[in-house]
Amino acid sequence: MKLKTVTMLAVLGLIATLASAQQQQGVSKDEIRIGTIQDLSGPLAGFGKQARNGMQLRVDELNEQGSLNGRKLKLFVEDSGYDPKKAVLAAQKLVNQEKIFIMAGHIGTAQNMAAMPVQFDKNIVNYMPITAAREMYEPLNRLKYSFAATYYDQIRLALPKMIKDKGAKKVCTIYQDDEFGLEVQRGAEAGLKAANMELAEKTSFKRGATDFSSQVAKMKAANCDLVVLGTIIRETIGTVGESRKTGFNPTFLGSSAAYTDLIHKLGGKAMDGVYATMTVQNPYTDEQSQPLRFWANKYKTKFNEDPTVFSVYGYVIIDSFIKAATKAGPNLTTDSFIKAMDSITFEPDMFGSPKSSYTATKRLGNEQSRLSQIKDGKWVVVSDYVTP
Repeated sequence: MKLKTVTMLAVLGLIATLASAQQQQGVSKDEIRIGTIQDLSGPLAGFGKQARNGMQLRVDELNEQGSLNGRKLKLFVEDSGYDPKKAVLAAQKLVNQEKIFIMAGHIGTAQNMAAMPVQFDKNIVNYMPITAAREMYEPLNRLKYSFAATYYDQIRLALPKMIKDKGAKKVCTIYQDDEFGLEVQRGAEAGLKAANMELAEKTSFKRGATDFSSQVAKMKAANCDLVVLGTIIRETIGTVGESRKTGFNPTFLGSSAAYTDLIHKLGGKAMDGVYATMTVQNPYTDEQSQPLRFWANKYKTKFNEDPTVFSVYGYVIIDSFIKAATKAGPNLTTDSFIKAMDSITFEPDMFGSPKSSYTATKRLGNEQSRLSQIKDGKWVVVSDYVTP
């Protein structure tokens, strides 16, 4: 009887072990499933397609060159159209139908906020979302990892120095009326407080707006000489373009959300002089750094278009996932991945990213950003990294 009991317990233990191994969603003997939600059809479609391409490039590199502990990567991409409601549906499909292991590089603040509960309900990590909002790592959650210095810190730290350098007397803000725009706005208020100044004027717009004439008129009437932009692509171009047309030429300071080659490609000469905070360089194909130039031309050959900073985000996000998943070992689970991430350091790379590190209580890898300015139709780095 005792032997039978022991045998039975051993069998049950084996079944339980096998069941727990099978229960890890998105990881099979030969495949790891990665999900991402991008804007492929809305106002940030330019960013979303670039981020997807960058992710795909790194996935293909790994699969062509070998495997990750015997497993190939498979990338599942869904479109949110930059709509939080669609982001929820996309997350539900990736989590429940495609059975992803991890959500990587999801773009947009409001979209991530809407989708995260769907993922967290199934114990799925929200890995390196493409947004610099504080909510991507606060409040602390074991399933949250963020890579981007926050919009709040970017503007809070850059603004006092810019006020001093430009001798600015009246600072205004224009921002998107959502969590992204509000983070830039809060950063501007904190930066002004550090400079012992108050906001001269603030104005906002709804997501998807195309006409900024009333907002520009309001800032012009307030005689603003420095404008903080809580804007992304077309809102940056629209605000700056409308300002130039009306003879209103303050210093413009955007966040990393405005740091894209699309600003000068679509906005033209009027965009010269615009500043933005950033954490990685735009990879121009004629870049002086040989490794970066090689990478940029490899990307262009594959996708028949120049890479951008969002292509870099996508590539680096998958690259860092590969490093962490390799460290987690052959038995890849959510728990083993988290354990690997919570003692990892990513060194500076060819794209100019600063060193980043994570612990069980530190889920933002990097807090530093630096300034770039559009000069003759090209982003040029104009400052060192600023540490909080």
